[in-house]
Amino acid sequence: MKWRGLPGSTNVEDRRGTGSKMAIGGGAAIIIMLVAALLGGDPGAVLDSLQNANQGSGTPYVETAEEKELADFVSVVLADTETVWTGVFSELGEDYSEPTLVLYTDSVESACGVAGSSTGPFYCPSDNNLYIDLSFFSELRDRFRAPGDFAMAYVVAHEVGHHVQTLLGVTDQMQTLRQQLSEAEYNEYSVRFELQADYLAGVWASHAQGRGLLEEGDLEEALAAANAVGDDRIQREAQGYVVPDSFTHGTSQQRMRWFKKGFDSGNLDNWDTFDATEL
Repeated sequence: MKWRGLPGSTNVEDRRGTGSKMAIGGGAAIIIMLVAALLGGDPGAVLDSLQNANQGSGTPYVETAEEKELADFVSVVLADTETVWTGVFSELGEDYSEPTLVLYTDSVESACGVAGSSTGPFYCPSDNNLYIDLSFFSELRDRFRAPGDFAMAYVVAHEVGHHVQTLLGVTDQMQTLRQQLSEAEYNEYSVRFELQADYLAGVWASHAQGRGLLEEGDLEEALAAANAVGDDRIQREAQGYVVPDSFTHGTSQQRMRWFKKGFDSGNLDNWDTFDATEL
């Protein structure tokens, strides 16, 4: 992807090195100090520990050159998604509200709860934030065997796709279904939800290609990433067999197909995965 020299997004929040901290209120702190005193401990030392827990270590995060390049890259990709979706929403007669991308290491606290790096990149509709630990991109390259910058761009665009779904009301419909359906029934809708986000990622990629940002092999990198994170492939590699009823994101073939559909169309004409007879 031809990204160097392009402007980055102003909607990036860097929480790397901070981790998720548990805030301890004054009442709870007093109780803990009293218990420490009764057990022969030093209440002053306990207070210092509590303050450190609330404030973090205070050690500044120092990024490597590779991490800086990755941070710059995802910022540029996010900025480009902002340009694309602002235009698409304008054609729909709607305003596009830009999400915030939160960079973190190890763990992070969102409005959807605390998540660790093992969760992978995710979008929280409760705070309209995307969350990414940049170490995931090494995992994408090494564990999932999906290298390349446009593989990473696909991941960002997919999470932005969830934000688009939220703005268009799809996420609220999914939350209603979650309360009404069994887990197996809901999983079927979850697959359609995730494939729709893949389609939306393809729409962005189509616009990026139209502006001459894609390089030779970029589309193949994105498709390789979609293939790598299919439920069937992940389950087969993790446990040697697949359980289709437990799929929540779609098979490798489905994820590639819907990304390519979005890429080929470049618009929302065929984005309704929920009414599709074939996934």
